[in-house]
Amino acid sequence: MPLYIRDNEVDALAAELQAVSGAVSKTEAVRTALLHELARNRAKVPLRDRLAKLQARAAGIGLPNSDFDMKKFSDEMWDGE
Repeated sequence: MPLYIRDNEVDALAAELQAVSGAVSKTEAVRTALLHELARNRAKVPLRDRLAKLQARAAGIGLPNSDFDMKKFSDEMWDGE
């Protein structure tokens, strides 16, 4: 979905950022700015909370299957070659 900048001040800020950052387009300048702002805000979340979220995701995935035969899997995957 396209993002249209209808605010003149925001458009001017995007153009200025494009110029000073050397971005190839305003879209690239806005993308980079948004990525940096997201990273900055994510870093505000305490490490303990970030780790808890990752641990919950890992628990949801579960432990690896101890009966899984990687050699057999690889052989089957390359069987057609």
